[in-house]
Amino acid sequence: MYDVLIVGGGASGMSCALVLGSAKNKAFAKDKSIGIVMHQRSSHLQEALFNNVLGVTPGTTGMDILTNGKEQLDTLYPHVEQIEKEKVLEIIDNNEGYTIITNKNTYRSNIVVVAVGYTNLINIKGLEDFIEPHPRAKAEKNRIWLKNDNHLVKKGLYVTGTLAGWRSQFAIASGSGAQVATDILTLWNNGEHTKVHDKV
Repeated sequence: MYDVLIVGGGASGMSCALVLGSAKNKAFAKDKSIGIVMHQRSSHLQEALFNNVLGVTPGTTGMDILTNGKEQLDTLYPHVEQIEKEKVLEIIDNNEGYTIITNKNTYRSNIVVVAVGYTNLINIKGLEDFIEPHPRAKAEKNRIWLKNDNHLVKKGLYVTGTLAGWRSQFAIASGSGAQVATDILTLWNNGEHTKVHDKV
């Protein structure tokens, strides 16, 4: 049983996991169980080259980010469980949390964060009622979003990145994942607005 299960290991999913993981020493987060399903096969990062992202060395590729992000998460926050080589097939609302079915296992979580891409090829059952044409993409590209209010699709179900309606830009997707993480931390902290900063 997870407190949060993130579906997707791209920019927004890993950013969400990193921020949640970094709160491990906070009293309200220290006992929380966090997982991330790392399937990345369809991530737009695979073909990306970054020259215009603040703090990222020009010439960095999306594959570098995918590889280094997993290592960063594992090294700094090993309590965040990375679930490899599984693809989510269905998300079921149980009214008191969610059941997440993959091609190999079944998981339960109080909160689910959907952080996969915005193509119309998404085939996760249980999300159909929220799918609409993407508000910030060319119509001919057939991009979609999960209709949401400030990343919240419904109680306990969040969406990040391009699937949340944002444009396909690395910094935007990363920020979206971080925003969702701070919203979840705020929820755990009894509604007191929360962020996590490391200091020198």
